[in-house]
Amino acid sequence: MAEHIKKPDWLKIRLRGNEHFTQTKRIVESHCLHTICTSGKCPNMGECWSRGTATFMIGGDICTRSCRFCNTLTGKPLPLDPKEPENVAESIRLMQLKHAVVTSVDRDDLPDLGASHWAATIRAIKRVNPTTTLEVLIPDFQGKLELVDQVIDAAPEIISHNMETIRRITPLVRSAARYDVSLSVLKRIASRNIVAKTGIMVGLGETEEEVCELMDDVLAVGVSVLTIGQYLQPSRKNIPVSAYIHPDQFEKYRTIALEKGFKHVESAPLVRSSYHAEKHV
Repeated sequence: MAEHIKKPDWLKIRLRGNEHFTQTKRIVESHCLHTICTSGKCPNMGECWSRGTATFMIGGDICTRSCRFCNTLTGKPLPLDPKEPENVAESIRLMQLKHAVVTSVDRDDLPDLGASHWAATIRAIKRVNPTTTLEVLIPDFQGKLELVDQVIDAAPEIISHNMETIRRITPLVRSAARYDVSLSVLKRIASRNIVAKTGIMVGLGETEEEVCELMDDVLAVGVSVLTIGQYLQPSRKNIPVSAYIHPDQFEKYRTIALEKGFKHVESAPLVRSSYHAEKHV
């Protein structure tokens, strides 16, 4: 893969900051919460935080996996914070969110891989915020579907699990996750009549044909919401960008996906899996 390709002029991040941004930042910090917005260096953080929205990351900020595209810290995680479910729920209440998104690091160190902590967090959010809809972006739980069921039983409105990239590139950028295991997780979600969602990055060396094959694969297991965004190398230790995909190609992907049968598609260079998530309920 090519290294250090110059970022094109049309790929610009608009930095925003207003009262909502400051308030969101204060709430996140005062409750000792983690967000994927900061740990993942999301390009939309300014926009989302200025709207009073954030994607909470539970289970700590240290991941047991070391995917080459991800900027989250890797190592031995700290013990789970038993107060975290209530802290996240209270933060959502203070932010007055109509729709909330929660994700997590991988916790392969735990006997249940973090599933019970996930369920506790969802139930706390639902109890404290009964009118707030909820999307959760979950790990693969090593393909153990009984653990996926714990999340499903807690009844969030949307369950997302990211494929991240096409089949050929998966072993190159995902440290432990497997393409077919991710498909099995998505299939389990859809089979339980919950909205199943997935997201991918482009610019890692994939072809249009391979992206279309992935669309067919996830549609076949029941996924109805798809996000497609440009991979941006968060640091020099991460895998380099292979190509910057032009906005016209993103629009083509969006059209193809809708024609194939997806109900909702977000496809643009700065799209991330939780971008405009409130529209997907």
